[in-house]
Order: sequence, then structure tokens, then C-alpha cells
Amino acid sequence: MAAKRVVIIGAAGRDFHIFNVVFRGSRDYEVVAFTATQIPFISDRWYPKELSGPLYPKGIRIVDESELAELIKKERVEVCVLAYSDLGYETVMHKASLVNACGADFWLMAPQDSMIKSSKPVIGICGVRTGVGKSQTSRYVAKFLRGAGLRVVVVRHPMPYGILKDEVVERFAKLSDLDKYKATIEEREDYEPHIKNRFVVYAGVDYGAILKAAEKEADVIIWDGGNNDASFYHTDMLIGVADPLRAGNELVYYPGEIVARMSDILIINKANSAQKDDIERVRAGLRSINEKAQIILANSVVSADKGRGIKGNRVLLVEDGPTITHGGMKFGAATVAAGKYGAGAIVNAKKYAVGTIKDTFKKYPLLNSELPAMGYSAKQIRDLQDTINSADCDVVVSATPTDLKRILNVDKPIVQVSYELEPVGDALDNALKAFVKSIKR
Repeated sequence: MAAKRVVIIGAAGRDFHIFNVVFRGSRDYEVVAFTATQIPFISDRWYPKELSGPLYPKGIRIVDESELAELIKKERVEVCVLAYSDLGYETVMHKASLVNACGADFWLMAPQDSMIKSSKPVIGICGVRTGVGKSQTSRYVAKFLRGAGLRVVVVRHPMPYGILKDEVVERFAKLSDLDKYKATIEEREDYEPHIKNRFVVYAGVDYGAILKAAEKEADVIIWDGGNNDASFYHTDMLIGVADPLRAGNELVYYPGEIVARMSDILIINKANSAQKDDIERVRAGLRSINEKAQIILANSVVSADKGRGIKGNRVLLVEDGPTITHGGMKFGAATVAAGKYGAGAIVNAKKYAVGTIKDTFKKYPLLNSELPAMGYSAKQIRDLQDTINSADCDVVVSATPTDLKRILNVDKPIVQVSYELEPVGDALDNALKAFVKSIKR
């Protein structure tokens, strides 16, 4: 039989992983293209021949998802595989309907189909939405395991937005490695806090090769997930994180519900910022789909160097980009810090946006007062810098986990906001102690 012609619908993450693990060496399928969306500037590239294997000597082209219908018809595509995350169920079915109407099958692959088994114990930390607090949970778990005498290596969900053949395996052990690999702001947000905590972080494109490298220097591996995607590795413990500030989302986003159903532990984070009714709504939703998981409350504790520079001043709020764009959060940690430390006024960031940052505000009309720290390209980083410098404010309150002063030339003082996980009670610590005991036998 002729190989089935396939398009993988993605956003420079799971799409490449599914190809590497499932399709790269299979003669039953021919991947004719990837599509890209959600993340700016990642289409109009090629998945390189160095990564695509002998069946694809020219590599595989990457086109914008807006061209999907035309691509299916032109290339006689038989199967489209959805391979990116943080999508509402209505959005998923619109994509399925478009694909089916064009004559192709629409596949949702089980995460287990592309999971890789490690020779070392793995704790996976994933979320039901973008911005629920996966990274702060990962930091908490990493510190706990190190305190138990274990060598911990963090493997972060992919964000390969540059030259793919140069990003096969990336190892971040010091801050200068962020410059070495030309990391975007979005990458820095997730790698930099781990590096400052003296943990090695791996990321890249080929997560089989990444795992082999990480295993050489780890007693235990932490999978630090992205968006609301599932782990790329089989996990010995899976911690799912939910968010009562978006109560109900845990049941209506793909593949976040899959994460919630698979988790051994479910953390309801940000309990200190949420209404009791919303916390209980999330608890009931999670319990309705996962009877076995232990459900644990946690606070997300926001601090900002004792609030120096915030009280009484006009502040420009900068937030983690993905959280308040496609993550749909109405506010982030910078807003919390502004309220906590008595800001005099919040400056409307949208008023001062320029270039690609202005385009971001148009794409996400719910944005207004908060400025997303978008930095997927050199131009976007310059536009972010120009937006901040043009704002009429006294101080910048930055809740992006990366230090903007390292990459931007800003003419205003910046107050850095941090946020850390604070579990309620001892349940999480006790679960981690049991895990440590089980792997030390």
C-alpha cells in the first residue's frame, strides 16, 4: 500500500516530537508538511534534513496554518494530526471540521503514543492551562528533591523558535548559555529561574537525544511542561496544576483535561488569589474526571523586593507573554503586586504599544493595562523596549520571570516581581518524601 500522506498541525513543539518518535522512520506515512500557528515568526521555515532522517532528504516545509485547506487539496493529504496545546474544545472541532470537509482524517494522538521511557525516575509537571503555575511547581519540586540528596535535571517542553538544526540538544547551566543559544524572552522566562537556582536545564528539538544527555547527570528528571501539553516522557509521578482564576477551564481545553485525567497529584494553585466558590468548582471538576488523584491546595506567593518603588507611583505592568495572550488570563502577578504594594495608578500599556507589540494587542483584544513580554524575534524585543520607553510612567513592574534589564535598554526603573509555590499543609511534601523513598530502595 502507498504511504498515507500526512500534515502535522503544530506550533513548534509537540509537532516535531510526534514526527521524531512516530513518523520519522515509518514508511507507512509520508509527512508532506508541518503547519504553524499560535507563536509568531515560526512558519515559512523547513524542518531540516539533519533532523528529518533519510526518508526526507530535503527536509519538510513548515507553512502557516491559514494555508491548511489549500495544502490538503494540493498535496492530496489523507491525515491531519493535531499536535499543539491550549485549545478550547470549540476551536479543536472547528479545525476537525475544516480538515474533514477538505477530505482528510483528523487525528488526536494519545500522549502515550509518543512518550519515551527513561532509565531514570521522572516526575512530570503539567497544567490544565497556560499560566497555572507549572514552573513555580517545578522549582518547588526540584528544590525538595535536591534537599533529599538527589541530582536533579530539568527537561523543559520545547520552544525551538530559531534555527532548528542548531537547537537539537540545548543545555543551560549558566546565564550566559541563554545568550549562547540566542534564547527568546519566552525561553528565558522558563530557563532563567532554574539556572539561578543552580539546576541544569535541557531543551531543544530531539527529545530522545535530550533524554540521553540528561540521564548522564541526573538521579531524577523533572519534566517541566509547556502550555497544557502532556509529558513527552513516561512519568513515575505526574503532577497536574489547575487554576481557580479560570474555574471550569480544566474541563474544556485540549489537552488539559487529558493531563488532569492522567495525574497522580492535582494541585489547585493560586488559592490565595481566588474565591472559595471557584476553588470548590475546580475541585469538583477535577474529582469528576479523576477519582484516584490526590488534590492539594497551594498558594502562589507574590513578592517584589518589599515593594520598593511601587507605592504611590504610576506603574507600567509587564507580564509573562503566553499567560495573558493565548492563555487568556485576565491579570497576572504584576497586577497582584501593584495592588499588594499600593501603586498610585496603573498605566494603560495598550496606549503606548508600537510595531509588533501593537499587533499583539490587536490580536488579543482583551489585553489593555498589562503589557505582554513578547520577544520571539529581535524586532519584537526592540518593539517591547520601545513600548516601555514610550510609556508615561514612574516605574515598570515586571512579572516576567526573566530579567529584562539583561536584554533591554530601558530608561525607567524596573521592579522585579517573583512568585513561588507555597503548598497548603504537608500533603505535597509527604508525597515527594514517599517518591524519594521509593527510588532510593
